[in-house]
Amino acid sequence: MGGYSFYPDKPISQYKKSDTGLIVSIILMWGIGICALFVCSSSYCGKVFGDELLLVKRQLFASAVGLGGLLFFAFAPLSTIRRMLPLIMLVCVLLLLATFVPALNEERNGAKRWVKLPFFRFQPSELAKFAIILYLANFFDKYQRDRNIEERSVFPAVVVMSLFVILIFAERDFSTGLFLFLICLLLFFISGIKTLWLIPMAVIGIPALAMMIVWEPYRMERIAGYLHPEQFSQGVNYQTNASLRAIGAGGFWGQGIGNGLIKLNSIPEVQADYIFAGWTEAMGFVGVALYFIILCVFAYRAYKISINCPDRFGAIGTFGCISSIFFQSLANLAVVCGAIPSTGIPLPFFSAGGSSMIVTMSMCGFMINAAREDGDSGEGMIISESDDDDLEVLNEAGVYERL
Repeated sequence: MGGYSFYPDKPISQYKKSDTGLIVSIILMWGIGICALFVCSSSYCGKVFGDELLLVKRQLFASAVGLGGLLFFAFAPLSTIRRMLPLIMLVCVLLLLATFVPALNEERNGAKRWVKLPFFRFQPSELAKFAIILYLANFFDKYQRDRNIEERSVFPAVVVMSLFVILIFAERDFSTGLFLFLICLLLFFISGIKTLWLIPMAVIGIPALAMMIVWEPYRMERIAGYLHPEQFSQGVNYQTNASLRAIGAGGFWGQGIGNGLIKLNSIPEVQADYIFAGWTEAMGFVGVALYFIILCVFAYRAYKISINCPDRFGAIGTFGCISSIFFQSLANLAVVCGAIPSTGIPLPFFSAGGSSMIVTMSMCGFMINAAREDGDSGEGMIISESDDDDLEVLNEAGVYERL
């Protein structure tokens, strides 16, 4: 079975130089995220730390660092980003390895996911999402442009992906490792490689994932709690049940910011993975609808950029970045609503945590860059006359399928 590609075949003169809709949606997502963090953390921080704005201040600091990443990835030429990939990958691997060094790591609940940096703690697994997306985008671009494509192997990409996933699993960050693995599989699928490569990956990956779930008792407990919620209402399901009560209390208009701040304490660590439950209690259905509208606009504009970008590296990279942010958001919301077992995956732009904010904003910068790409770099998709017999135009957006 052959692969397929989704890159455009339209004149450069018709390509839009900027995407105001994407930029506005990014600003709105960040803005309501900061507002939600204030709503959900003020009472807790005031009682525990004596500073109601402590987590908001930390998030603003991370946002400032993330803005630097956004500007860099938005304005640096894609060719420059590609040349920096070896350095980015090396730094990411070193940070992942640093989580196993006692003097450098910080352990919480048996998990070693954080590295102590001079001014804040950083979670390398967040950076790994962005790094592996850029690596695979660069790899698959070169793969498709190789004249001897039938002799090329995707084994190097499989090895790099496996290294990242194994290191994250070794940190006892199962949810992030699994999510990264699924995003990589999605990029393998949309990049046009032979789908036969996915079979051995699935044959090895699925049993390995099942073994890791069985290996850790708390993971089995989460699954048991999901399947039999009534038996674990005061245990593993306590946070989920509190979340559902908060969502129900929100009603249509919400409890309001002032009133909501008092009741939000019923959800342990609401400012982290369950922050959307707090936002729903305070803002109600109106706040939920507002979030989903902005999220859908954000995803639509980014996916449109990935389809229309004349540079294959930018196209695949943008697809990977928006898929990571969008599907991670949906996964978090599913956990908050009790639709899937608890995962520990943060909500982008919302959950307290500088690492997620910095990486998310850097991804947004890359997507803005792809929207501005004019195709003059020479790195984009090149279709020779000899390729015409092998390609069939599927739609006006420039989708192709290799016959």
